[in-house]
Order: sequence, then C-alpha cells, then structure tokens
Amino acid sequence: MVITSSRLPPPPPSSAPPPPPSFTLAAGGDILVHPALTEQADQDGDRDFGPLLEGLRPAIDADLSICHLETPLSAPGAPTYGYPAFSAPPEVATALKNLGYDSCSTASNHTLDRGSGAIRTTLDVLDAAGLRHTGSFRSPEESSTPLLLDANGVKVGHIAFTYGFNGIPLPQPWMANELSVEGVLAAARAAKAAGAEVVVASLHWGAEYRHEPTAEQREMAAAVLADPAVDLIIGTHVHAVQPIDRVNGKWVVYGMGNEVARHSEPQGITEEGIVTRFKFVKGDGGWAVERAEYVPTLVEFGPPIRVVDLTRSPATPRRTEALERTDGVVRSLGVEGLGRP
Repeated sequence: MVITSSRLPPPPPSSAPPPPPSFTLAAGGDILVHPALTEQADQDGDRDFGPLLEGLRPAIDADLSICHLETPLSAPGAPTYGYPAFSAPPEVATALKNLGYDSCSTASNHTLDRGSGAIRTTLDVLDAAGLRHTGSFRSPEESSTPLLLDANGVKVGHIAFTYGFNGIPLPQPWMANELSVEGVLAAARAAKAAGAEVVVASLHWGAEYRHEPTAEQREMAAAVLADPAVDLIIGTHVHAVQPIDRVNGKWVVYGMGNEVARHSEPQGITEEGIVTRFKFVKGDGGWAVERAEYVPTLVEFGPPIRVVDLTRSPATPRRTEALERTDGVVRSLGVEGLGRP
C-alpha cells in the first residue's frame, strides 16, 4: 500500500536579507483653539472636534505621530478662554487621540496663560485622553524623566522647548522648558542615555507671520544638529509655513504653520500649514532619514470650518493659491530629497 501525504515540502530558505529596522514619523503644526473653533465643535456635536480635524487623518497616519498643543486645556466643565490668555476645551485632547496622535509638545509662549496651575490641569487632561506629552511638567521628577515613545519597536525620545512665555515669569525652572542650545542638548543627551535610539526636538521659535526663518533659528539649528544627540528638529510658533532644510546632514523643519486656528484677523497665510513625514532607517552608521515629505493643509472657514489635506482635495482657487504658496516656501532653500506623498 502506498501512503501519500498532502503536506507540501517546506520552501527553500530565502537568501534575501531582512529589511533594516525602520519607522515612520508624522508631525503637525500649531493647534490654536480660538473660540470660533469651539463654536464649530458645538455645532458638530457635543464639543466634537473630530469633524473639524478629520481631513488630517491620512497625513498623520504613521508609526509615531506628534502634535503641538499651543494652548492650555481646561478641566471638564470649567470655563474656556480665547486670545490673549487661552484655555481650550478638554475635548480637544480626545479628538487628537482619536485622530491618531500619540504625543504632544506642550511648551509654547501660551503655556502659562492661565497660571502654573493650568499646567497640571492640561497634563491631567492629556493623560485622561491617553496622549503622551512633554515640554511642561507637574513636578521636578516629571521634568527630569525623558519621554520615550514607541515607534514600530524603536525607542524615540521626544523633547520640547519654547522661546518664552509672553513675558510671564516661570515660577519654577522645572515647570516648562525654556529654549537654549544647551538646554536642548542636555535633554537630548538624557533621552539617549535613557535608551532613545532617535531624538526629535520640538522647538517653539521664530518671528510670527514670517515665512523666512530668523538668523537665530538658523544658528540654533546648526548648533543643535551638529550634536549627535538630536536627529530631527520640528518647528512651531510663527503661524506661517516656513522652509524645510537639511543641516549637518539632518532635517530641520523651521515652521509647520497652523494645523488648526481661527484668528480674529486671518492673514491668508495663517490658515495654511504642513504635516511633515519622515521615514527613519537604521544603517551601518546608525539611524538616518531615508525619506522626507510634507503634506500641505488648509483651514477652510466654510461654514463649516474644516481642515483639508490639499493633496487629497479637489482644486479650488483658494486651495490652489495655498498649495502653490506652500510648495514655494517649503522648498525655498533648495534642499534636495524633499517630496510630497
């Protein structure tokens, strides 16, 4: 009797080497919640900021997504405030988490708008929503503990600093990170010592409403990226898109503009922003960016107010204007290897 088997022979071993370790990172610009945005969220539901932000979902889809929360957040049920001393609804944090963000930088010129107690409130709200955070802190211990994030199994350190606090004195030096080259490098080295393989620095800097980076931004970027502790700079604050460049072989995004905002006097450029995307790959020389991209975005006032991804939206005169201006600004320094998805 012949016995047959339905088992197939095992496949021959593959001679192709496994791909090197890698991860993708996405980062967005200023989340500046003016009262008109809260009114829109009320119209969309019970303070539901999801529809307002939904257009960003494909752009921030990555192994690790980082946002910049420009303003403090109020406790549930507490009053909210607009310019000049902000405090946004706590539902913003839930919407950001549901959108796909993993971590937010919280160091900005508005960090102390509602006093030092608002730092604790803001971070408590972020914790409740499941969003990690860095840049402002509730205790000296929290300030001295590096934030390590998981990106496809890779430990990524996230640090955040701001140039100042709108003239409000910082009650304790550990409450928020004030920008200096020495401070950035010390935090980055601490993150590397704690196990970070890559360190991303969120820097709140520059001159408002200007597309051109200042001399101070350029000098600081060169000094920070000359050190092996920092692998990428993502810039916020100026409410206008600024160029992307490569300095000392590493990428710097001088300014991502507004991700969402509704200034009382819109300037055209303040509705425009970018989401930046980077693919990091580990090679013989360590981690490096293999692909750098940006996604132009636009806040459309409608009604309803919505953030749109200009690479996925049908052309209109306003969208074309925003896309052409953003492309021109982002590429204005002539850096090679920068694309759009």
